[in-house]
Amino acid sequence: MKPAHLGFAALAVLAATAGYAVHQYSARAQLERAQALAAPVKTLAQPSAPTALFDWSFADVAGKSQPLSQWRGKLVVLNFWATWCPPCLKEIPAFVELQQRLGGQGLQFVGIALDEVAAVEPFLKEHTINYPVLLGDQDVARFMTELGNQIGALPFTVVVGRDGKVLSMHQGEWHAEDAAKTLEGYLAGPAASGK
Repeated sequence: MKPAHLGFAALAVLAATAGYAVHQYSARAQLERAQALAAPVKTLAQPSAPTALFDWSFADVAGKSQPLSQWRGKLVVLNFWATWCPPCLKEIPAFVELQQRLGGQGLQFVGIALDEVAAVEPFLKEHTINYPVLLGDQDVARFMTELGNQIGALPFTVVVGRDGKVLSMHQGEWHAEDAAKTLEGYLAGPAASGK
């Protein structure tokens, strides 16, 4: 091999290694940011103040503010979606089935639509969704970013333990088998029980 080719090959290997390292660091940093968001805030006046994640509220289709704190103590699956997003719509039936099957064990899906009520309300009338659906625009986008969705792509799903700790994030369509396996594992393990 010619010296110039060796140089190019070495440069390519170096670039690939650097790209992989940056990707791993970025994924770890996103999870750490999301976990920091869910970390309890301690003050002198209130030693066990609510977590920042559960301080968020979003409107339902009727316009009523729904605080995420109402689901504290459950294994919460926050699914960010939109009516104009085909992969979002594809995963919803599996989430409906999982909510029905595992809801009695403490699982709670919450759909958060990056959409307008004029699009979400008719969608909900046409489709049976057995979990709460909330919506918003800039607030939803900001919340997703704080949870680690730096590119703003949908769907985006975050699993939050009963103690408010972010357990995992999934970017893109979450296939039924993978979602079931992950959520059943959390429900059976100590992370979901808050221990």
